[in-house]
Amino acid sequence: MSLQGTYLGMSLTIDDLDHENLAYFRHCAAHNFHLQKCDNCALLRYPPTTGCPWCASPRSTWTAVEAKGEVHSYEEVHHAIQPAFKAKTPYLVLLVDLDIQNGQPSEYEALRIVANLATTDGALAPVELVRTVGIGTRVRMVFADVAEGLSLPQWTIDETAEQPERPWRYPLE
Repeated sequence: MSLQGTYLGMSLTIDDLDHENLAYFRHCAAHNFHLQKCDNCALLRYPPTTGCPWCASPRSTWTAVEAKGEVHSYEEVHHAIQPAFKAKTPYLVLLVDLDIQNGQPSEYEALRIVANLATTDGALAPVELVRTVGIGTRVRMVFADVAEGLSLPQWTIDETAEQPERPWRYPLE
């Protein structure tokens, strides 16, 4: 059965034929973060897919993963194209290197997850929080409930982690 919901005015649908994403978002709906772990080479992968990007094996097992990491890069959105997002600007879209499997299978690789910066309850972060986050900030995953059975993974500042004194941010005008 497909998943459907609305997030800040945007219609979201995951088709019932998209088995990998349905499984991924079912875990998110339970506020648990799971990734596929290859049954052949034992590497985790993201985004969900039908085959391992490293060894091409089609076999995998959904595995619970600690969703903590460090901001690798970010985009600060000031001109939202979606009407419901306009009142939320500026907001951050974060690219986060997960701690798990960082530097594998080569020293330059990491599992990188894209999601918005949010408060601990999953709402888009206010400008005061946006201004404190940059490259190197430590974050953890939270979930924004969209509809019954559908939650979106988001990032929030990890208050238990040591934070950089001044995370790198793009210069502001």
